[in-house]
Amino acid sequence: MNYKIITDKCKGPQYLPGPCCSALKEFACPYTDQLNDLTNDCATTMFSYINLYGKYPPGLFAYECREGKEGLDCSAYLNGTDHSTSSAKMIRSLSPVIGTVLGVTVALLVYWN
Repeated sequence: MNYKIITDKCKGPQYLPGPCCSALKEFACPYTDQLNDLTNDCATTMFSYINLYGKYPPGLFAYECREGKEGLDCSAYLNGTDHSTSSAKMIRSLSPVIGTVLGVTVALLVYWN
């Protein structure tokens, strides 16, 4: 996976929500099926690598990138892609599972620091 989508656009020290959140959506929205699947650790792994490659402050994306109780709105990214399956068209957001994973990750990072 190309994490440069995020690391090239989301830069510190200010980490502006606009560029950071749009980069997260550009990176993650094409994979909503996998990220929302509770039978794998895709979301946890993704955020681990994002933090590894970007060296972002704990909780950056969890605190800054919220668009409601259903998670991030990925409809613009899914509508512009070549998804041909009905399940890909039906999933329009990153689920609250992502928020939970982010919250646990932040808690662990804070605890270990």
